[in-house]
Amino acid sequence: MTRTTRTTGTAGAGWAAFAAAAPDLAKTVEERFAAHRHHVLATLRKDGSPRTSGLEVRIVNGELWLGMMPDSLKARDLLRDARFALQANPGDGTGMGGSGDVRIAGRAHEVTDPAVHGAYREEVEAPEGPFHLFRTELTEVVRTYVEDDTYLVVEAWRPGGPVRTVKRT
Repeated sequence: MTRTTRTTGTAGAGWAAFAAAAPDLAKTVEERFAAHRHHVLATLRKDGSPRTSGLEVRIVNGELWLGMMPDSLKARDLLRDARFALQANPGDGTGMGGSGDVRIAGRAHEVTDPAVHGAYREEVEAPEGPFHLFRTELTEVVRTYVEDDTYLVVEAWRPGGPVRTVKRT
């Protein structure tokens, strides 16, 4: 069973569709999220102002999942308004070299099916007890990095389109 949440905006795509449409970018994004355990999730509070929270992110069986403690503020935010932004942990230092900065925007839909919860719990070795589990629908994936100490490169993907790359000096 999936709980209905408010959604607005562009049609989204699951992680598997993103990975099929933009395999090189998807590989880099997945590696960035795998490099660190905790990342930053932005949700919308009841009054519409932003809330940022730490979060563990898992890509399992072709889906990007967000798991949260029961009745957490970020879970309540997503149940009220499914829109989110997710920033990969940049790690040590502030440089934009290497794999750069990675951000994802989309909508999160709660999944309450006990079988899905059980499979997720087993896959990620989560402790027993209740939790919120959200399947994501991606509306944008962006990677920003510095190339040759000269160019700021922005790669952006949206469902239904190719990866767009812009270089700035």
